[in-house]
Amino acid sequence: MRIPALRTVRDSMTVRAPRRVPLLQVGKSAIAIVAAWLVAGWLVQGPPPIFAAIAALLVVQPSINQSFTRAVERSVGVIVGVVIAALLGLAFGSQPWVALLSAGVALLVAWAARISAGATNQIAISALLVLALGTATPNYALDRVLETLIGAAIGIIVNAALVPPVLVPAARGKVDVLGRELAAALERLADALETPQTAASLEGLLLEARLLRPVRDAAADALRDGADSLALNPRNNRHRADLAQMGALLDRFTPVVTQTVGMTRAVYDGYESSIVDEPAVRAIAEQLHRAAHDVRLAFALDAGPEESVDEEPALTRPLQIQTPSPLHWVLVGSLLMDLHRVHETLREADD
Repeated sequence: MRIPALRTVRDSMTVRAPRRVPLLQVGKSAIAIVAAWLVAGWLVQGPPPIFAAIAALLVVQPSINQSFTRAVERSVGVIVGVVIAALLGLAFGSQPWVALLSAGVALLVAWAARISAGATNQIAISALLVLALGTATPNYALDRVLETLIGAAIGIIVNAALVPPVLVPAARGKVDVLGRELAAALERLADALETPQTAASLEGLLLEARLLRPVRDAAADALRDGADSLALNPRNNRHRADLAQMGALLDRFTPVVTQTVGMTRAVYDGYESSIVDEPAVRAIAEQLHRAAHDVRLAFALDAGPEESVDEEPALTRPLQIQTPSPLHWVLVGSLLMDLHRVHETLREADD
């Protein structure tokens, strides 16, 4: 029991991300920092424009929508923070303990106003910086607010002007993976009903079926990221319809993921070696092969280099089965119920 805990601690102490930030993102952040420093230094006379540079750095995000949200958080946090610092500085002077007091008051004000976590931290940081870097006078506080607004605006402009990222193609890839894995899971289940299985093969069958859920969740996350990347993006019109089509596809086939996992679990729990000789089970296996074909058709996928996907749906005939033997009727009934739901979903996709 202690080994997983040690691994968790070790993982939490790493400072490396699983993948690098895109180089374009790094370049845009650097350009925004330099531009904010120069513009704010020219427009607002006084100390170096640290607030402008920090605002520009924080505002440049993977999407314009996120940049706008971060700009609002940053601006609200700075305004509230410098106001708190200015008031406390005028009342108590610039003693070191006043800076600590300003941080506590800032956090309390943010908590009382239910301000978001990002803006809350910014309020406290701004109050500390104002009292630590300069005199808490009205002019100084106003200049820092102007710096922040300039930096935030430049961050948004740079992020929008330099190739705003569109994450719809990445979402398409995740949705296609879901379609392939769902069709493969149906094929594997059909094969398991047609050929004798061992305990180990049934374990593997169930494990692979359960992996459909994280694949579905990854597709849903990718679609949310894609929608976020299109918000306030000047290139959104080209991708909006494609994203909506993928969202409808995911909504339609999410129940099929659940039904496929359920059918696999039913086979795992109720498997008997004699099931392969059951005529009803062989008929169900054929329907599962047809369902896999229609899933590939709905997702516009190729079956593979040795097999092509026909342009017409295969799951069109009603299933006619004989009364199963008493040993298998529970499993057959469970499979038929889920197969009926899969059939209804695929018919909806064809309409």
